[in-house]
Amino acid sequence: MDGQFPQDGSRHVIIVGGGASGVLAAAHLLRANPLLRISMIEKAQTLGCGIAYATENPDHLLNTRVHNMSAFPDDPGHFLRWLHDSAEAPAATPDCFASRAAYGRYLEGLLAAWGRDRLTCHRRECLRVEESRGCVRAHLDDGSAITGHLAILATGHAVPQHPPQGMRGAWDFGPPADLGAEVAIIGTGLSMVDHVVSLLGRGHRGRITCLSRRGLLPRAHAAGHALAIARDEIPLGAPVGRLLAWLRARIRGAEAGGLDWRDVIDGLRPHVSAIWQGWDEDSRRRFLRHGAAWWEVHRHRMPPQSAAMIAEAEARGQLHVLKARFERLAGDGVHVLTPQGPLRLPADHVIDCRGIRRDPETDSAPVVLDLLATGRGRLDRLRLGLDTTAEAQLIARDGRVSRRLFAIGPCARGALWEITAIPDIRLQCTRLAGLLDRLPQEALG
Repeated sequence: MDGQFPQDGSRHVIIVGGGASGVLAAAHLLRANPLLRISMIEKAQTLGCGIAYATENPDHLLNTRVHNMSAFPDDPGHFLRWLHDSAEAPAATPDCFASRAAYGRYLEGLLAAWGRDRLTCHRRECLRVEESRGCVRAHLDDGSAITGHLAILATGHAVPQHPPQGMRGAWDFGPPADLGAEVAIIGTGLSMVDHVVSLLGRGHRGRITCLSRRGLLPRAHAAGHALAIARDEIPLGAPVGRLLAWLRARIRGAEAGGLDWRDVIDGLRPHVSAIWQGWDEDSRRRFLRHGAAWWEVHRHRMPPQSAAMIAEAEARGQLHVLKARFERLAGDGVHVLTPQGPLRLPADHVIDCRGIRRDPETDSAPVVLDLLATGRGRLDRLRLGLDTTAEAQLIARDGRVSRRLFAIGPCARGALWEITAIPDIRLQCTRLAGLLDRLPQEALG
């Protein structure tokens, strides 16, 4: 298929990126469109893993229960059946938390049902995607090119290629040589949780200090069920303060009725994109500045097993959570600014876990950087990622909406904001799977 369209009348879609977003997109498109062929471009040797599931540590658990991690919203038991049938976790229940390594293998297995006649994987780096009259062309790092009708960018999170000098990256789990080493972790989100779990699992005895500007830890999951919240209950388009006041009142009412705040947060989840799209740019900025950190620790929770390990380490004085802003790393330790003033933390091992909101103009995949440099794409106004329509169509620097280039998942957060977790990405892929039937015929060759 390289360099030309298939000759049997089938449609050819190029997917750039073979992590979770790319694999879910491929599975949904192939499942829904029998006349579809896909070329997937992914430089890694393992599909489906990306940065989230490329771990082999069995203590690194999903932060969502099994029953909500199926690749297909219309088949919620799909992942659970796979855990049983594959013998990965024969005793798994819908409410348990499976390992992330197992989920990576599950995602890779999604594509096994389609042979090379419908799915071709190219283990290369995509450097450039161009839209031409009647086609798109993806240029690879070996000098070859692939031609298709449409291209979907699924390049994942913008991640710096190299951590700051003297630090470990968030996905580098190499342990300190000395089990008594002083460890400093910058950031207190879910990446930090993974590192603490890894350190404690190896028997680390040294002090672990975790710091962030607000000093917030992800809350723990608990038993419960999502509360049914109708869309017309939510004050869509209301200012951030009013919506948060409504949410607090809804939680108080639920708790008065014997429910848990988690039930309300989970019930709000299907409406988050509508809330985001109902805000103007100033409201979105205000939320990101003042409310996002609080929302994320309540929305993106940690498994009970991880929470117990962290609580025990805090109780024995080994783990400390510090409200502080990172200033610099020097030979004498980590320099931070606390509400009480400057502070120096002695540290033998420093890990950068400051989260996924990096600069997409410098930290993105080469194909995204090329789109931005050439004007075939642009960042959204908040610089969260590639700018797209609500239907994932790429928007160029001059405002032109592409009919052949699409971007999904974390690399294009601006349109939907919360599009980084599997339940959200799979819904986006479900909608995308029906896109071919709605496109003008000339876009399909």
